Amino acid sequence: MAAFTVWKFETPEGADGAESILKQCEGEGLITILDHAIVSWPEGEAHPSNKHGHDEAWRGTGWGALWGVLVGALFFVPVIGGVAGAALGAISKVTEDAGITKDQLEKIRTEVTPGTSALFIVTESGDLDRVGERFHGMHSKLIDTNLTGAERQVMLETFGGH
Repeated sequence: MAAFTVWKFETPEGADGAESILKQCEGEGLITILDHAIVSWPEGEAHPSNKHGHDEAWRGTGWGALWGVLVGALFFVPVIGGVAGAALGAISKVTEDAGITKDQLEKIRTEVTPGTSALFIVTESGDLDRVGERFHGMHSKLIDTNLTGAERQVMLETFGGH
C-alpha cells in the first residue's frame, strides 16, 4: 500500500531540504517515491507557492493530477465560512479514493501557515530506519497520514517528528 504523509516544516525552505534528502535516499535505493508536492509559504505572501514532483511513477498512479486540485482547494479558495467548507467537501470527494478525508484536509489547511512549508509525499516500501536517520534535526511535524495508528507511531519515532 502507498503511504501518504504530509510533513510541516517551520521555515519556507524546510520542505525543499526534506525533498533533497528523500531524493538522495531514493537514489540509494532506500525508499520509493511515487510522487510528491511542496507547498512553501513565505512570510508576507498572500498565498503559498507550490511545485509538483513530476516523478515518473505518478503517471500510472493518478497522484500527479491530485496535487493541483488538492493544493488549489486548500490554499487558494477564500477562507470564508461556507465557501471554504464547500470547497473542502468537493475536494474530499476527489481525495477519498487516496485515503485522505475531509477532516485531514481541514487539518492540513490550518497547519500550513505563512512562514512554514509542507511536503506532501506518497511513498512505497523503504528502509525507514536509514531514511529516518537523515531527518533528525529537521524540525518537522507529521500533520497527517493514511497510515494506521501503530504505523504512524513508528513513523514518528523513526523520523523524530512530533
